[in-house]
Amino acid sequence: MIATPQNGSGTIETQEICRHYTLGAAVIRAVDGITLSVKAGEFVALLGSSGSGKSSLLNLIAGLDRPTSGSATVDGHRLAELSSEELARYRRESVGIVFQAFNLVPSMTVAENVELPLRLAETDRGERSERVRRALDQVGLGERLAHRPSELSGGEQQRVALARALVNSPRILLADEPTGNLDSRTGVEIMKLIGDCNQRGMTVLLVTHERPLAEAYATRLLFLADGKMVAEQPNTPNRAESGAGA
Repeated sequence: MIATPQNGSGTIETQEICRHYTLGAAVIRAVDGITLSVKAGEFVALLGSSGSGKSSLLNLIAGLDRPTSGSATVDGHRLAELSSEELARYRRESVGIVFQAFNLVPSMTVAENVELPLRLAETDRGERSERVRRALDQVGLGERLAHRPSELSGGEQQRVALARALVNSPRILLADEPTGNLDSRTGVEIMKLIGDCNQRGMTVLLVTHERPLAEAYATRLLFLADGKMVAEQPNTPNRAESGAGA
């Protein structure tokens, strides 16, 4: 069973948010004036081709990058006004982040990788091992605590990455192409776990270029192109058909 997120609403808002880069004389408009609102407990998918601005927008909401202009607000807190330390605390306590690349530390065991956010949050040592085991049980890897990432399949490594994202019971899960490096069947398994997080009340923002995957799980689809949001539509998920396109 996926843990229920800790107290907090899990709302996300952006207002005319931009992230522009200067490359010589050229200006790259990675995110170009996007306004969106995500309610607590929603499952929203960001769709678009490579270079449309999906991951750049997610990075702004994750507090991994700062906007050139405009704002991102999570649970009433404007991220641009937070210090580096406050942003780090926000990423530790409020959001879980899963990337296409698993980003596991190869020299660490599965348990040690999942424990990292707890150590950074200075969680009591006596509490950490139980929370790590619980998070790994949630993703079906409770018997693999002592293994290294190199001893796991790609799907198992992504499960570890998901357990690490969930170990602090965040209110919001940000997933950037979490099935991109996985085969179809394994991708469906990961999406079912993410769907379970949403069913337990967690807000989920998923970046994907695969529309069938988004339609199987998300309650709303947002379409991006050239750094702008170009369309939005409600969606009725049908997980029974999620094998296609995953």
